[in-house]
Amino acid sequence: MIATLEGISYLLLLGVAMPLKYVWDKPEFVKYAGWAHGVLFVAYAVALIMCWAKYKWSFGKAALIFFASLLPIAPFIVERKLMKEALQNA
Repeated sequence: MIATLEGISYLLLLGVAMPLKYVWDKPEFVKYAGWAHGVLFVAYAVALIMCWAKYKWSFGKAALIFFASLLPIAPFIVERKLMKEALQNA
């Protein structure tokens, strides 16, 4: 769920707040969207570390999931794959 929220906040920051700042001179939207995205990014990183320890993921898997958070669409893909993996292992 955190990956989905983080992905949405990233898309809102890039697709809504940044154009509002640079096209329509409305920088306040970047302030709030950026703050929300920052909080969600930290939550994503903390959840990743907790899952890495709990599920004993390899360093490569954890690194791949972390780097996925840097791409706008990738957190949705990660969330979907992890949910599918969790359902198979349940």
